[in-house]
Amino acid sequence: MTAPGVAGRPSPLKAVGWALLYLATGFALMVVLAMVGLRLTGAAAGEPSVPRNLLIQTIAGLLAYGFLTWAIGFKALRLTPEDLRWKVDIGAGRGFGFGFALGVSPAVLALGLSVVLGGASFLRDGGGIGSYLAQVTRTALLLAPAALLEEIMFRGVAQVALARAIGRWAAILVLSVAFAFAHLGNPNGTALGLLNIALAGALLGVVFYTPGGLWAAWGAHLGWNITLAALDAPVSGLPFRIPLIDYSPGGPVWLTGGRFGPEGGLLATVAITLATIAAWRWRGKELA
Repeated sequence: MTAPGVAGRPSPLKAVGWALLYLATGFALMVVLAMVGLRLTGAAAGEPSVPRNLLIQTIAGLLAYGFLTWAIGFKALRLTPEDLRWKVDIGAGRGFGFGFALGVSPAVLALGLSVVLGGASFLRDGGGIGSYLAQVTRTALLLAPAALLEEIMFRGVAQVALARAIGRWAAILVLSVAFAFAHLGNPNGTALGLLNIALAGALLGVVFYTPGGLWAAWGAHLGWNITLAALDAPVSGLPFRIPLIDYSPGGPVWLTGGRFGPEGGLLATVAITLATIAAWRWRGKELA
């Protein structure tokens, strides 16, 4: 039986080729557009700013992968919005909300276990509740499009194309490894941190096949990231300055993640695994 939107089952070799073309061309185009954006805004000549540079890179990435979704996904592979799981029965907003809750839960669990078992602590920092809420809001507005970009990259055309040829589980596994290696240059990284990011990629791949589709995967990604950032914990090694509270990771590093954040520790492995099981139970028949 032919899958909707695709004229027959593609060969694994062709599917890998399309996925690589999508990922590599998108990355190259993103770099070019980001460089142009930095020059146009004058950022290239000034002092480096992580939030500004991340925003420019994210906009460049959304433009690049948005174009390739149209060119490769819609035109070349004849995929539809339903194939890419943009249109879902429960609605984008509801799917995002369910996914967000699914992302917040393991982040809270990992941090809580770090306090109980790893001696992590939350200390009083400067600033008041108003400055805290303002900074968390700014951080969320920065992290939201970045999370969407990574979902379009790794749970978009590449995953759907691979899944048509080698099956959904194999596609999730392959792109989870790619997702982890995309974070290889993050500061204070560890081998366990890389493994946990791959595990998080598998979680997001499963969430992609829940009734919430892409919107649930985006919500889960953002829910994890913003929870860590809002509680002053590093996100994949990237620190976010949050007033009012100061997070101390405790130790040992293999347990709590240290300066890489919870993703670098064994407690996050437990939390992400439990979240993946929850997503599996929510998936319906998509990955049966």
